[in-house]
Amino acid sequence: MSDGSDIDPEAVRAALIARREGLLRLVGSSAEARRTVVLDQSRVGRLSRMDALQSQAMAVETDRRRKVELQQIEAALGRIEDGDYGTCAGCGEAIARKRLALNPTTPVCIDCAQSAGR
Repeated sequence: MSDGSDIDPEAVRAALIARREGLLRLVGSSAEARRTVVLDQSRVGRLSRMDALQSQAMAVETDRRRKVELQQIEAALGRIEDGDYGTCAGCGEAIARKRLALNPTTPVCIDCAQSAGR
């Protein structure tokens, strides 16, 4: 299995920064969708309110997931800065290149992820 030692940290850093910027733009632009739904029955019918509540809940969950991804990106950027990128936080072994290519923010190898139930 190929380890993560042949990963270019600068290329990963650039990709993570680009993804972070994109996520920050999305978080800023989705503020309207997360606003509290007005439950004024004289203005909006019951089904329309239910649709609005569902849309709001989906927007809130999407925003939560984006924030989690932003935290993961920041952690990965920190590992790059510290020179620890590509090293498993669980066992200290190299993380497989394919795993890092699939998810460049992963902090652990597949064995540690499986044993932790991630």
